[in-house]
Amino acid sequence: MAYRVTVDEEKCTGCGECVDTCPVEVYSLNENGKSSPEKMDDCLGCESCVEVCPNEAITVEEN
Repeated sequence: MAYRVTVDEEKCTGCGECVDTCPVEVYSLNENGKSSPEKMDDCLGCESCVEVCPNEAITVEEN
């Protein structure tokens, strides 16, 4: 199953919770200090990132 991960940069504060929580290291912080799904193909669809994001900036959808 493939997933599409989206981060709303306007809502993202760059706290890094998703980076720390993701079991397969999908995220990194970009040059703007915002979360960026760099390895989306590795996403398991567990939505741990969605649960820990304090600003509801992340969505995970099935492709």
